[in-house]
Amino acid sequence: MPPRPAGRWKPWAALAVVLLLTAATLSPWAIGFDADAIARNWRNGADRIVRLFSPDWSFFPRTVEPMLETLQMAVVATVVGAAVALPVSMWAARPTNPDRWTRGAVRLVLNVVRAVPELLYAAVLVAMVGVGALPGVIALVLFNVGIIVKMVSETIDGSDRGPLEAGRAAGGTQTQINRTIALPDMLPSFVNQTLYVLELNVRASSVLGLVGAGGLGLLVDAVRTYYRYDQLSLIILEILVAVLVIDLVSSIVRRRLV
Repeated sequence: MPPRPAGRWKPWAALAVVLLLTAATLSPWAIGFDADAIARNWRNGADRIVRLFSPDWSFFPRTVEPMLETLQMAVVATVVGAAVALPVSMWAARPTNPDRWTRGAVRLVLNVVRAVPELLYAAVLVAMVGVGALPGVIALVLFNVGIIVKMVSETIDGSDRGPLEAGRAAGGTQTQINRTIALPDMLPSFVNQTLYVLELNVRASSVLGLVGAGGLGLLVDAVRTYYRYDQLSLIILEILVAVLVIDLVSSIVRRRLV
C-alpha cells in the first residue's frame, strides 16, 4: 500500500477552528445573541414582511423622479470614479510603479478612503455643500475609487511581468511601458470592476439619501417614518429591477469587450 499523504488533517483542523470561532461569536457574551428575544419578537418582523408583499402601485408616480436621480447619481459617480481610478491603479501597483515611496503613499491614502463608510462621507458632505445629489455623487466617487483601485492594482500585481521586463530591456520609460503594455493588459479587469461598481452605486445611492444626499433614499426615509411598508416594498422592487437590468447589460458588455 502506498503511504498515506501527509497533511490530510489540516482541512479538518481548519474546519474545527472555524466552528469554534463561530460558536464563540454566537455566544451571549460576544454579540448578545438571545434566542428568547427572537422567539418573543419574531411576529413583529413577520408582520412587516407580510406587509412588504403588498406593494402600493398607486405610489409609483412619486418614485419616478427620485429613481431617475438615483440612476443619474450612479452613472455620473461611476464615470468620474473610473476616470480617477485608472491612473491611480497604476500608481498603486508594483509592476507599474517601482518607486516604493509613492506607491506606499498612494496605498495608504486609499486604505484611509476605504476605511470610511460612504454613508459617513455623505453625511459630512451634506453638511458642507447642502442637501441634494452632489454630496451623494462625491461620496460615491470616493467609494468607487477605493474599490476599483484595490481590485485592479491587485490584478496588475498578479499579472505576468515578462512583457514589462521586455519593455524595460528595450529601453522604454515607465510611462511608455505602462501606456503600451500594462494598460491593454489591465483593461479587461478595469472594465469588469467598473461595471460591478455601477451595480453597487445603484444600491448605495438609494441609501445615501437617508442622510440627505439625494436619490431614492430621501423617499425611503419618508415612507419608513410613517411605517408605509407597502410603499417601501414598491421602492425595493424598483431598485431590484434596476439592478437586474444593469446586471444584464453588464453581462452583454463583458462578453463583447472582455
